[in-house]
Amino acid sequence: MDDVAQQAELFEAPLERERTIVVNDRCQLRSRDGRRLVIVRGMVVAQYAEGDRMAEALAMVNLVEQGYADQVSVARAFGCSTRTVRRYQERFAAGGLAALGRGGGYPRGRSRLRSSRGRVLLQLKAQGLSNRVIAQRQGVSEKAIRKRLRRLGWREPQPQPQQVLLLGEPEDRERLEPTLPGGGASADPNLSAPQEAASRRGVSEPVEDAATRSAGADPNLSASEASLDAALPPPAPTRGPAQEPLPISFDSDPANRQIDRLFAHLGLLDDAAPLFRPGSRVPGAGVLLAVPALVESGVIEVAREVYGSLAPAFYGLRTTIVTLVLMALLRIKRPEGLKEHPPDDLGRVLGLDRAPEVKTLRRKLRRLAALGRATEFGRTLAHRRVASRGAALGFLYVDGHVRAYHGKHPVPKAHVARMRISMPATTDYWVADDSGEPLFLVTADANAGLVEMLPKILAEARPLVGERRVTVVFDRGGWSPQMFRAILDSGFDILTYRKGPFRRVGRKQFQAYEVVSGNRREIYLLADQNVRLRLPKRKQLALRQVTRLAQDADHQTPILTSRRDLSPLDVAMRMFGRWRQENFFKYLREEYALDALLEYDAEPDNPLREVPNPARREIDNQIRQARAELAEFEAQYGLAALQNPEQQRPTARGFKIAHGKIGHAIRQALAKVATLEARRTRIPTHVPVQQVVSGEVVKLAPERQHLGSLIKMVAYQAESDLVRLVAPHYKRVEDEGRTLIQSALASSADIEVDGGELCVRLTPLSSPHRTAAIAALCDDLNAANVAFPATRLRLRFSVGPAPQAPGPDSSNGG
Repeated sequence: MDDVAQQAELFEAPLERERTIVVNDRCQLRSRDGRRLVIVRGMVVAQYAEGDRMAEALAMVNLVEQGYADQVSVARAFGCSTRTVRRYQERFAAGGLAALGRGGGYPRGRSRLRSSRGRVLLQLKAQGLSNRVIAQRQGVSEKAIRKRLRRLGWREPQPQPQQVLLLGEPEDRERLEPTLPGGGASADPNLSAPQEAASRRGVSEPVEDAATRSAGADPNLSASEASLDAALPPPAPTRGPAQEPLPISFDSDPANRQIDRLFAHLGLLDDAAPLFRPGSRVPGAGVLLAVPALVESGVIEVAREVYGSLAPAFYGLRTTIVTLVLMALLRIKRPEGLKEHPPDDLGRVLGLDRAPEVKTLRRKLRRLAALGRATEFGRTLAHRRVASRGAALGFLYVDGHVRAYHGKHPVPKAHVARMRISMPATTDYWVADDSGEPLFLVTADANAGLVEMLPKILAEARPLVGERRVTVVFDRGGWSPQMFRAILDSGFDILTYRKGPFRRVGRKQFQAYEVVSGNRREIYLLADQNVRLRLPKRKQLALRQVTRLAQDADHQTPILTSRRDLSPLDVAMRMFGRWRQENFFKYLREEYALDALLEYDAEPDNPLREVPNPARREIDNQIRQARAELAEFEAQYGLAALQNPEQQRPTARGFKIAHGKIGHAIRQALAKVATLEARRTRIPTHVPVQQVVSGEVVKLAPERQHLGSLIKMVAYQAESDLVRLVAPHYKRVEDEGRTLIQSALASSADIEVDGGELCVRLTPLSSPHRTAAIAALCDDLNAANVAFPATRLRLRFSVGPAPQAPGPDSSNGG
C-alpha cells in the first residue's frame, strides 16, 4: 500500500481539457480544472469554482448590467433560461450579493399559501376575480396564486366570440347583448355561461375547461373539490386550432389601445386582437390581398403548433408572423426598414394602433430563434404545402444558394459563383417542386458540397413524398457515381448534367423535337443512348444519356437520368427547367433581400472539422512560381537554339558550351521543382480547423437567418398563388404577372368595417386592363370567403372607380 501511495504521489492526475464557451464577440467562458473564468475582450473579469452558484449568478448579473452581453446570450452560455437571468438581476437589485446566495426551497419569512385554501381559490375565481385581487386578499404573491390554481387544474374560461366590448354606445350595447352571458350588458365578460349562472344564483362554483375534466381527477384536489368537479355540466367538444377562441379587446377606440397594452404589461394578454378603423387611401393596404393566401398556407397555425406562444405581450406570435410576411410582401426587406414607414399606416393594415418598432421586432425574432425550432417550423410548413398541393409531386429540384458574409467572424469560405470569388459565406440548399415553387431549405454545415448534403436533403424529403419514387434534379455540383447508386437504392431517381470528359455523339444520331410555348417555337436536337459509369470494385452503373446539340454551334450538353419512361424531350425540358431555381434566387435577392443578414451572433463550431491545409497552398504557389521560372529559362534556351549561327557552332556540344549559363539555370530550376514537389507529398491536404484559425472556432448562428428565409419563402408562395389566380384574366402574366401583383400589393386602399365584413377598396392601377385584372382577382378572393386571422371579419375586396379626367380649364376660357 505504501508503494502504491508513493507512486500516486509521483504521478500527477491528468489535467482536464480546457473548455471554452463563446457568449458573443466580446465575451467568453473558459473552464479548466474545476475553475471557470469570465473573459471580456481578453481581460478576466470574474473567476470562481464550478458549482459556486452565488459567484456564477453574480457573473451573469455583471455581464448583463454592464452591457457586455444580453440576457439571451448569457442564458445560452451558462446553460439556463432567460427567466433565471432576470430573476438573478431582481434578487441582486433587491438584496445585493446576499440575495444571490440564498439556498433552495421556499424563502423564509415569506407568507405561504396553505394547501387547504384550494377550494376558496376556486370559488373566488368562479366569481370572476383576478389573480392579483385574490393574492391581495390572501396576503401572498400573485405568482403563488397562479401556481396553486395550475396545480388545482383551473383553466381560464373560453372567451366569448365577440372581439370588442364596446359598452359605451347604446347601439353597440344592443348589438352585443345577445352574445353576453345572461343577455345583458352588465354581465361580466370574463365569466363563462356556467359561471354567470352561478353568480346570478349567488353560488360560487369552480368551473374547469374540457381538457382538465377529460384528463381525469387531479391528484392535487381534495375530496370536496373533486365532488364539486364531478357536479359540473359536461364540456362541449373541441376540435383543433379551428375551435380556438378569438382574442378579446376591451378598447373602444381602434386608434388607442391603451387598455390592451396595460393588460399585456400585467401579463393578462398573449396577443392583441385586430381592430380595424375606417380610413381612405391607407398606404400599403393593398397587401391585404395576400391575406387569403396567407391563411391558406397555414403559417399561423404551424407557428402556434411549433412555437406555442411568445409569452404575454401586445405583439404576440400571430401578430409577429403576420407582420413579417406582410413586410416582405411590401418589400420592407429587413426589420430596420420599418424606420422608413410610419407605424400608424402599417398598424392600420395589421388592425393595430401602430406597428411594432424595429427593436420590438428584433426582440421577437431573437426569442423565436432562442427556441431553436426553425428546422421543425420549415418541415411542418413543407408538410402542409405538400398535403394541399403536392398530390402530383414527381420531381424535386435541389440547388444551393451561397450568401456572402462581410462581418468580422472567421466563418468558413465558399465559392460565390455570381461574384467568381471565394469568400466567407453560408450555404443554403433549397428544394423546390416541379413548378419551381420552394418547399424547404437546409443550411449546410461549413458550406458542405452538394455531394455531401444531398443524402441529408433526401432524408428530409422522404417523409414529404411518402413511398413515391420521386426524381431528384440537380446540377453538376452533385456529380458522384457512387452517390447516384445510393440515391437509386434509397428509392429516388436522378436527373443531372454529365460532368467531365465524354464521348461525343455523331450528328446522324440527333433527332429534331419541336417545342411550342405560347407564341414561341423552338427546335431541340436530341440524341438518346445508354451509358455505363464506373464504380469502385469494377462495378458499373447503367444510366440513360440524352444529349442536346446546339443549333448555332457544335456544343453538346449531355444529360444523365435513371428515368427510362420519359421521352427525350421530357428529359431535356425537365433538366433545363432547373433554371427556374436560379431565377428564384435572383428574384428573392433583389425583391426580398434574401442575402440580408438577420443574425449577428456566432456560436461554437466543431474544432475538428477538416479544412484545406494553408501550408499546402503556400507550397503550391512556390511550385507554380518555380515552374514559371523554368519556363522562362527554357524559352530563352529555345530562342537561342533557333538563332544559333551554324557556321560558328555547327555541333550541339558547341551550342551547349556557348549557352552553359542558361543550361545551368535550367538544371537548377528542374531540381527546385522536384524538391518542392517531393516536399508537397509529405504535407497533408486537409488539417483540423483549430490548427488554422487563431482563437475560437465559431460559425454564424443559423437559427434567425433560417427563420427569416422561411418567412420570405411563405411570402413568395403567397405572391405565386396570386399570380396563378390572376393568370386567366391577364394575357401577359408570364412576363408581367409578378410586377402586376407587386403593384397591387403596394397600392393604397380604403378600409371600412361593415357588419361582419372587412371591406378593402383598392385604388385603380396605372391602366384600365391592369385594373380589370385586379378586379377579377378580387372577385375570386371574395368567393373564397376568408376571414382576417383572429377575427370573424370576412374580407371583401374591390377596386374603386377610376378618377375622372379633369375638365376644360375655365381660366383659359375653355
